[in-house]
Parts: sequence; structure tokens; C-alpha cells
Amino acid sequence: MKKLIKYLFWTVLFLWFAGFLAFNYRINHYPQPDERKTEAIIALTGGRHRIAEAVRLLNEGKAERLFISGVEKNISLQDIERRKDVKIKTDREIQLGNMSTNTVENAIETREWLEKNNISSIRLVTSNYHIPRSLEEFYAQNQNLQIVVHPVYSENISKKWWKSWGSFLLIASEYNKFLYVWLSRRLNF
Repeated sequence: MKKLIKYLFWTVLFLWFAGFLAFNYRINHYPQPDERKTEAIIALTGGRHRIAEAVRLLNEGKAERLFISGVEKNISLQDIERRKDVKIKTDREIQLGNMSTNTVENAIETREWLEKNNISSIRLVTSNYHIPRSLEEFYAQNQNLQIVVHPVYSENISKKWWKSWGSFLLIASEYNKFLYVWLSRRLNF
């Protein structure tokens, strides 16, 4: 029995690590940004440069609307405009969603906004390591949604995670969250 437990432990650890390597490769090798125009840009708060990148895309006309999900209740559009990294150069519509505090709630809040505005295609702007889990959550809310992913890379997250304990912990944590969501969707728990 002890041998079996030991064998299972090492098998699970090996599978986890192989999946982690595949996950790490995936999040660091997205194709060049897709130039297609979508009906809306969705930015998920919580990572560096996400909002600034979404506003830049809106300024470039990649969509007519921007919805920022996960904004703190006391933050206004004027507060966002005062940020040094955000330069709004368009009169296109920007709306803030302040009902969500996590990725599941981002997907629900966004689905409600998309339905209200009759939108079926989005450009999803979030951190590169956050995209796999975000896609799972967004497709769980609307399987017919057309999503163009737009990863945002942070200079604080090293692609050489084995040289940075902080990068390893962040990527491993996100990988574990992704695994949970992926498995729960497929096993219905």
C-alpha cells in the first residue's frame, strides 16, 4: 500500500510538472496580436498595464466600446484618466464594471454587459498568465462568444521562472487555479 501511495504521489507530481511546463510555454508564446476589429474590448483589472493597453487599443479603433471589469467601487473614469500610463484620445464609449472581485465574477459581469449591449465579439485584455483561466470562465458564460485574446506581458514576471521565485509562485498559482477550473468544468463539480 505504501508503494502504491508513493507511486501515485510521484505520478501526480510528474503530471502536474509536465502540465506546468506546457502551461508556461502557452502563456509565453501567443501569436502576434490579432488586428481584427471586435465589437468591444474587455479589460480585466488586477495586473500591470491591462487598462493602459485596453485604452490604447480603443484609441486605435480596435472596437467602439471598452468595458473595464473589476474596478473598485470608489474609482471613477476620471480617476483612471489621471493615471500617467493611460492616455484617452477618443470619444468612444468607456464603461466601468465594479461588481466583480474575481475572474468568475468578471465573466458574469461582462456577460450581463454584453447581453445588455447585444455584443457577440470581444477583444479580451488581461495578463498573459491569466488568459487560459479567463477563457474557461468566459466560455462557460457564453459558448458562442467570439474572443480575440490580447495578452499583456509584465516586465515583473520572468519568462525564466526557474530564476525567479516570485515568478514561479505567481505562474504556479495561476496554473493551479486554471487546473481547478478546467477540471471542474469537465467533471461537473
